[in-house]
Amino acid sequence: MPIAAREIKISPTVKIGGAGRLFLIAGPCVIEICRTLRIPFIFKASFDKANRSSLKSYRGPGIEKGLEILGEIKAEFGLPVLSDVHETWQIEKAAEVLDVIQIPAFLCRQTDLILEAARTKKPVNIKKGQFLAPPEMKNVIDKVESTGNHKIILTERGTLFGYNNLVFDVRSIPIMKGWGYPVVIDASHSIQKPGGQGATSGGEHEFIPYIAKAGVSVGADGVFLEVHDDPRKALSDRYNSLNINDLNSLLKTLVRIKNAV
Repeated sequence: MPIAAREIKISPTVKIGGAGRLFLIAGPCVIEICRTLRIPFIFKASFDKANRSSLKSYRGPGIEKGLEILGEIKAEFGLPVLSDVHETWQIEKAAEVLDVIQIPAFLCRQTDLILEAARTKKPVNIKKGQFLAPPEMKNVIDKVESTGNHKIILTERGTLFGYNNLVFDVRSIPIMKGWGYPVVIDASHSIQKPGGQGATSGGEHEFIPYIAKAGVSVGADGVFLEVHDDPRKALSDRYNSLNINDLNSLLKTLVRIKNAV
């Protein structure tokens, strides 16, 4: 059986892992739902989505404006905020605002990036690379721990099997939980089809609930979701975003599964 996850303090009001509640990492529009269901919530948004399929794809407002917006959200709503970093020079500035620094899946083996993020002593959420087997994430953990930082979150987001197809292997959750850190199932990006639309990634959003429920049923401590009030108009992740109208019922189900597990 996987061992219990280390409890990590994200902000003065949010703790994750341990024997705590299911937690959620997600974007806009979900604050009130999480308050009603008493689900610890980390607000996620990207100031720069650097890993785009096409040069023409929307990347975001940039680090200056993006961090300013995240800082305003943090101050107004009292929420911890999370965003990706892609280069080492971004980390010092990002750490002034972010409560959680996220390492994108494509960059999870970039040693200098991981070490620089870890040295901030902030919680670091590392997405498992689509090209890695779950046991290989132990090497990534070792890099973070080498700095004395033990505030580690691991996120499963599917494994690339070629031809624009990702597969979520449920064994990944208990394997990564075996190292004692909170594990998240990214139910949105696990159903993504990288490059599936040619110049953009595709996805099968109808399978998001199934991936989320499967992940929590085998021990995931948290869920990562892209959420939008009209996914068809989303500037990114339109094919792998959950409609906000479907979120409340899904979270209720996930909480019941987590409690049962």
